[in-house]
Amino acid sequence: MKKERVNFKNRSGTTLSAFIYHPLDRQPRFYALFAHCFTCNKNLNAIQNICNTLSQTGVAVMSFDFTGLGSSEGDFEDTNFSSNVSDLLDASQFLADHYQAPSLLVGHSFGGAAAIFAAHSLSAVKALVTIGSPSELNHISHLFEGHLEAIEEKGSSQVKIGGRPFNINHSFLQDLRENNLASTLNKLRKPILILHSPQDRIVDISHAAQLYGQAFHPKSFVSLDGADHLLSDSKDSEYAGEMISSWSKKYIPTSMVPNDTKGHEVTTRLAGEGYTTEIKTPFHHLLADEPEALGGKNLGPNPYDLLMAALGACTTMTLKMYADRKKWDLKEIIVYLDHDKVHRTDGENFEKKEAKVSRFTRRLEILGETDEAKIQKLLEIADKCPVHRTLKETIVIETYMK
Repeated sequence: MKKERVNFKNRSGTTLSAFIYHPLDRQPRFYALFAHCFTCNKNLNAIQNICNTLSQTGVAVMSFDFTGLGSSEGDFEDTNFSSNVSDLLDASQFLADHYQAPSLLVGHSFGGAAAIFAAHSLSAVKALVTIGSPSELNHISHLFEGHLEAIEEKGSSQVKIGGRPFNINHSFLQDLRENNLASTLNKLRKPILILHSPQDRIVDISHAAQLYGQAFHPKSFVSLDGADHLLSDSKDSEYAGEMISSWSKKYIPTSMVPNDTKGHEVTTRLAGEGYTTEIKTPFHHLLADEPEALGGKNLGPNPYDLLMAALGACTTMTLKMYADRKKWDLKEIIVYLDHDKVHRTDGENFEKKEAKVSRFTRRLEILGETDEAKIQKLLEIADKCPVHRTLKETIVIETYMK
């Protein structure tokens, strides 16, 4: 994961702080823009997990702090819902000017409501995702219970949200009343994915039902069962990221551009803590990792599992091609593989490291019309698959610094 820190100015001249999560591919599937929840910031673990997951599937994502929050400049008490929407529009313009206009908007909680309004004004945005978002703007006023009268009479009041004090002005409440979320969503003609937890105690699941009813097709809903409002469990936020990535393929089609023509057909990158490694083949993104017992996060197969997968996949494809040429009706080809280190059969110095060799054990299970003669021939053909032959060859690996 590569996370770039950038700053940009909004239309008021205030400097806002952002992260851009870059995928391994220098030509990402598309760019996405993330809007965080009310009084949150871009450093929330759930936001980072979702952005990381999207970047690992080839999507470049920018998340930023709204005015007066996180590392962004400005005073929060001078902001309102409309200023959040304008911050989103300015963030989109920054991406368009320096990278690529976002095709996807993702909003968490109150940020989801802002994303709905912003998506209405951004022609480049092809799809929209909300996470735990309210169906009406006034829902947020429950956070100010006990202070509403003071805000109305005195013009402002200090409210504690998440244990932190924030000054809420009367203009903030007035702005909520003047913007109609249902009407805006009803006019929006863009695909929308609504993610919400039935156990959300901050924004009840009924809000997801109302959003779904107000939106036009194509619209989709995914239940984040068991998650809390902030997606505190990393498994929930990673799952949300995976769902967003898969869903977006339907509505934001992109032509995957092969890697450059200088021989870089496969690229890998490890950045940050742990051993999670991004892999980019000419047309696909993968992850490799180590199990948790070895210090990894177990987000993908380890390198030897990938090597065995290559041998197994090549074996099945080779057998299928041969059977098709022979017009043999093979219903299913399954290859079971394992790897270990064994002593050379002719080795004398067993205590030396070089006395051991790698052994791949490959067992075939073939379903279909077969007999003993066909089985023997298929065993012979399995040994001729290109990856098998490569592993049996004398291999030269040359390593250079770029």
